[in-house]
Amino acid sequence: MPNPPRLRAAALTASVVLLSTLLAGCGDDSEDQDLTAQKLSWKDCPAPSPAQGGGDAPSPLPGGGEWQCATMKAPLDWDRPKGDRIDLALIRARASGDESRRIGSLIFNFGGPGGSGVSTLPAFGADYEKLRTRYDLVSFDPRGVGRSAGVECLNDGQLDAYFQQDATPDDAAERTELLDSTEEFNAACEDNSAKVLPHVHTTDAARDMDLMRQVLGDDRLHYFGISYGTELGGVYAHLFPGRVGRAVFDAVVDPTQDPEQGSLSQAKGFQLALDNFAEDCVSKTEDCPIGDSAQDVVNRIAKLLKDLDGKPLPGIGPRRLTQTAATGGIAQALYSKDYWDFLTEGLDQAYDGNGQMLMFLSDAMNGRDQNGEYSNLTAANVAINCADDKPRYTAAQVQRKLPGFRAASALFGDYLAWSMLSCADWAVTGAADHPDVSAPGSAPILVVGNTGDPATPYEGARKMVDALGKGVGVELTYKGQGHGAYDSKDPCVRAAVDGYLLDGRVPAAGTVCS
Repeated sequence: MPNPPRLRAAALTASVVLLSTLLAGCGDDSEDQDLTAQKLSWKDCPAPSPAQGGGDAPSPLPGGGEWQCATMKAPLDWDRPKGDRIDLALIRARASGDESRRIGSLIFNFGGPGGSGVSTLPAFGADYEKLRTRYDLVSFDPRGVGRSAGVECLNDGQLDAYFQQDATPDDAAERTELLDSTEEFNAACEDNSAKVLPHVHTTDAARDMDLMRQVLGDDRLHYFGISYGTELGGVYAHLFPGRVGRAVFDAVVDPTQDPEQGSLSQAKGFQLALDNFAEDCVSKTEDCPIGDSAQDVVNRIAKLLKDLDGKPLPGIGPRRLTQTAATGGIAQALYSKDYWDFLTEGLDQAYDGNGQMLMFLSDAMNGRDQNGEYSNLTAANVAINCADDKPRYTAAQVQRKLPGFRAASALFGDYLAWSMLSCADWAVTGAADHPDVSAPGSAPILVVGNTGDPATPYEGARKMVDALGKGVGVELTYKGQGHGAYDSKDPCVRAAVDGYLLDGRVPAAGTVCS
């Protein structure tokens, strides 16, 4: 019986890339060299590996040209920089404008943690084409992800079984199964990836980015972080405040919260997004097929989930749409307003006894493609979160906290409360209650919060601004829906972000886009 994937800081990343598809090394050498002097060998990109999410090689860039891929060597253990090395997978699109106006490289992290930047950047590349006029667009698989010493836990068949089980136990027997399943998953991670698990902290990834900055030839790190990528960017700014260039944080993680606070906040965020989805459905000119009022929509969804707990629906192939799968599928669709119509269709199908669409959405959440292959999104997500987060929760603690989670969300409360068991019996001690992102002396960082964001609720943007310190964080508010703001294509948000990254114009603090 699995715990659900950690949704805290979950990305508009690999899961959304995979959703679009569904709906349409660790080295042992110890060479004594200065890694900042290494030369990258850029070549045409291959198709993403299964661990990166699979699919086709990236399409040619607008106006011609190809995406290029390379590997960069980094220390496995940053405390022993001349010890074992790992290869980090990178991707880039060269700047399209006049070389004399090129600013440098703009490094993206799309979140997760666990999302492959190598597969995600090309999928969203058209959204950043204007930024490419003055930057090489660069992203990477962070350590533990995809082709960068990717963490391995269960195999595909085992993951199918893992995600078919109930993640919100109702009695002692189900709680025991949940704990046993969590222990089996975590033990498999240790069996298959013991060497890398102690070295996938966010601080390690931040040091990798500073090495990347130097290898790419930039004096400062120009950065675009989304979701968990804002936490990574904040940690980088804390470690290297004098090396921050132009940076944007979008879909902002609250850096002051521990895992419990983050999960509770997210329960409220997903409930808000669900309520907004319901209001949107009934406000349309056509009749909403899944309810007569917003409250009726929410009530019918609650009844569906309750019924699925005892009687799953046919899903895809032999797999059934369980209560857990349906909850994950609903949550996945709330990441972007573009997928609300798919959620309406999936719910309408489910009320007629067909769980296929909600299962597609659930598969995207879990990193499963149409061929039954899983990316390492879940494995990396758990490994990075558990390396970072010091608290370890017991089933008894979760039970005591359930009333508060249910008050935050009757639909998502249990799901997110039980997810806190992810790190029970994890092989590596967590680093801290929450990250330190204080960055006195850093260049301004544009922090963009979305009032309707389910996964990184809006309040986190202000907390990030405060934590970065006086004169660093500059808050911009987007009154919209979905996870993140820039990819909403809102012209006000685009103008503010592009104006800063391209021309260095810092918008007025407190700017509101609606």
